[in-house]
Amino acid sequence: MTRKLFIGPRLRRLRTQHYLNQIQCAEKLGISHSYLNQLENNQRPMSASVLIKVASTFNVDIGRFADDSDEQLVAELNDALRSQAAKADNINWQDLQAFVQQQPDLAAVFGELYRQYTRLQDEHSQVVSRFYGEQQIPQLAPLPHEAVRDYFYQHNNHIDTLDRVAEELFSNTGFTIENLHHNLREYLKEELGITVSFPHTADSGTLRTFDRETRELKLSTNLTRAQQTFQMATQIAFSKFLGTLDDLCDDASFSLDQARNLARIGLANYFAGALVMPYSPFLKAAETCRYDIEALQNSFQVSTEQVCHRLSTLQRQGNRGVPFYFVRVDQAGNISKRQSATSFHFARTGGACPLWNVHEAFSFPQQVLTQVAEMPDGQRYFCIARQVSQGGGAYRARAKRFAVGLGCELEHAHRLVYADGLDLGSPALTVPIGPGCRVCPRQDCPQRAFPPAGQALNVDISRQQFAPYGFAEEACEPVA
Repeated sequence: MTRKLFIGPRLRRLRTQHYLNQIQCAEKLGISHSYLNQLENNQRPMSASVLIKVASTFNVDIGRFADDSDEQLVAELNDALRSQAAKADNINWQDLQAFVQQQPDLAAVFGELYRQYTRLQDEHSQVVSRFYGEQQIPQLAPLPHEAVRDYFYQHNNHIDTLDRVAEELFSNTGFTIENLHHNLREYLKEELGITVSFPHTADSGTLRTFDRETRELKLSTNLTRAQQTFQMATQIAFSKFLGTLDDLCDDASFSLDQARNLARIGLANYFAGALVMPYSPFLKAAETCRYDIEALQNSFQVSTEQVCHRLSTLQRQGNRGVPFYFVRVDQAGNISKRQSATSFHFARTGGACPLWNVHEAFSFPQQVLTQVAEMPDGQRYFCIARQVSQGGGAYRARAKRFAVGLGCELEHAHRLVYADGLDLGSPALTVPIGPGCRVCPRQDCPQRAFPPAGQALNVDISRQQFAPYGFAEEACEPVA
């Protein structure tokens, strides 16, 4: 979907950061003073030629101006205004886009205030439900897992520092994909003084333990060889690059120790994925096989989930892959992992849309499912989903089952092998989905579990329709 680019406040901020007045800036860009003034006040959209000139003159990435962060913020503000607290149904999507474009700082503050409000509401609900149980003091800071999730989300799930140190380590040490398990085991022993052992831990459920005194890394025999390789790479992150992990945590300014420790783990896992699947070779292989997940899985000797997660991180400046969202869902619909380099909007509260194909994957465990999905704002995505499992390996051993989803904006779908033979423009293939029932504006959805917040119901006992809820313009009886 092509959108006009209004970036006045960003351009003004960039100019002031370089201590230039409008006349000086206009001269540098080779445009008139009046045209620059119109750009800064969002009276005219920025053309591609001027955008390139801005990026060149001030040495900034074009993606800083043309990314999808504005659309993500618009979607979040839309959630807030449709909530029970605001009930601002008269403000449409175009109004929100204009607000974010013209007042980005104010819009960001408003979005953060609403996130804090919803967190307090969740805390209050938990306290009430427990009643005489453990008391909790509501806090304005994000919950630890939310803070870490937001950190990766704000970085489009791409941590360039870790990608580069992992790729440099891989190339400088002569590691190979074929012998990486052996390479990492030897590296841990020779360079870091860490011995790797494989005790049988079927009953304990422990996958990795590092003894600091004996310098022994114990890995469960229940792990596959690929999982053992990943765990060794994670230990290298903690033992050799802990300072780098801490610097990244310092930059994020986590307010809670739990969030900081969770972030360390998340960043170490990111490094492990970047070492097992080095950026440049992995991106080249992905482009060559047209993002065939199974082919990449075999080439790099990793799991389906690891491939999908890695594909969602390939956003290095000047060498980007297809921008994907990545999600992992359990059978109850809980989203345990979600990262995105797209404008795809995940609801912060409530379940995911039941029409999203990621839920169907549990019914077709050996298949890769595809879907063309359209969000309420008209943006369409090409979605891939597949069931994965973890654990097991012994009789009565515990196992985990998930569905993983990967998706990109429809304009990139032709680059994927999964889109071959599909008429991507066909309305018959397009499934209307939403971010979640509580914020989705679709009134005729037969799968709706809840009425959208802020929408008044019109209940008519003499009439019943296929959709479970009726609204002011079409009265019908709610279906039990």
